[in-house]
Amino acid sequence: MNLVAVSIDSIPIGQPLAFPLMDKDGTLLACKEFVIASRKDLAEIAERGGGLYINVTDSEARHRAYIDHLYGMVRDEKSIGSIAETQITEETASERESAQDDRLDWLDLQTIASALLRDTQAHTFQRRLLRLQRQLVRHIQNNPDGTLFALIYLSVSDVRMYSGTHAMLVSVICMLTAKEVLNWPEEDQRTVGLAALTMNYGMTELQDRLALQMEPPSQEQRAQIVQHSNHGVALLQKAGVTDPVWLDAIQLHHKSPPGPLAPREKCDRFARLIQRADIFAARISPRATRLPMTPAAAMQSCYFDENKGMDEAGGALIKAVGVYQPGAYVRLCTNEVAVVIQRGLNTTTPRVAVLLNREGMATVEPPIRDTSVREYRIVGSVPHREVKVQLNLERLLRLTTLNKPVRPW
Repeated sequence: MNLVAVSIDSIPIGQPLAFPLMDKDGTLLACKEFVIASRKDLAEIAERGGGLYINVTDSEARHRAYIDHLYGMVRDEKSIGSIAETQITEETASERESAQDDRLDWLDLQTIASALLRDTQAHTFQRRLLRLQRQLVRHIQNNPDGTLFALIYLSVSDVRMYSGTHAMLVSVICMLTAKEVLNWPEEDQRTVGLAALTMNYGMTELQDRLALQMEPPSQEQRAQIVQHSNHGVALLQKAGVTDPVWLDAIQLHHKSPPGPLAPREKCDRFARLIQRADIFAARISPRATRLPMTPAAAMQSCYFDENKGMDEAGGALIKAVGVYQPGAYVRLCTNEVAVVIQRGLNTTTPRVAVLLNREGMATVEPPIRDTSVREYRIVGSVPHREVKVQLNLERLLRLTTLNKPVRPW
């Protein structure tokens, strides 16, 4: 049994446990579905067991229960400080679960990003931000298709940590495009990634609320939205960020006009790329008040600028991640429904794993199809909500590394 420590703050009170709790030796302290009545009872259980531990195979259930706990605090209008404290505690617990950053899974990184973007403690923010970006860069270098798959999957499946997941996806898309298509220097790849990660730093809590809010934004919320770039830049400066290109890219990311990239100042080039990636990532994410676009439709919408012409930054994004990106659902001409696992040799011919056979039955071991082969060509996108299959993220991520095609750029 592979045990990992969990934070006491991540355990919900008065609700059935989503996973069994054990002591450091694997002895059961509380079974799944057991209801812990009070924080005092939980502290006694933790003291008796010398800490709280779960089987690593239950880590996804723990993560989801932890998110439920956080958003219960949001619904109860707890202070931002107490919410951030809980998240920072969970990040510390995640770090204890692994001696090395590369052992943190995507659910851990989702939690870390959400905690980070709520942290207004200037003395800790920049160090933690740079650490998160290094983790994203390492994932891009080791498995870019798996990185896109994980972040698109998380974006379309759960909006309760919208802001952090959105920031990571936009950052990864910008860094991939800068690296693989625009051939920007490594320093520019790094800076555009940092600017994308922090573009909404001034409205993280509001973004998460709006994703779940049924009513239109209030007048006060609209004012926060308008001012979020200025507020975010001020917070970053307070945290010690001095790079003018980084800060100016955030200031401009909602104001950068259409047109060629080459004649622009560097900060404006970065801002335009961030803007187009931001549009894509926002449109694939569901909201309480609207359904998401399919990833293919969202990416195609970035291809055309405000004047209905081809957008250079949007075109570069499509070339980098594809019309059908890893994590998107597609229908094949065989009437099979599949999920994209790898980008192909061009933007419309990825490799896919079949989830539903032609009779609509779920597959046990997903067959791999190369959609550049005529008999397996893609005939359209499929909305995520229409595919009633429970995915195992870690299992599918392994498929993103199999026999990768060599891309021509």
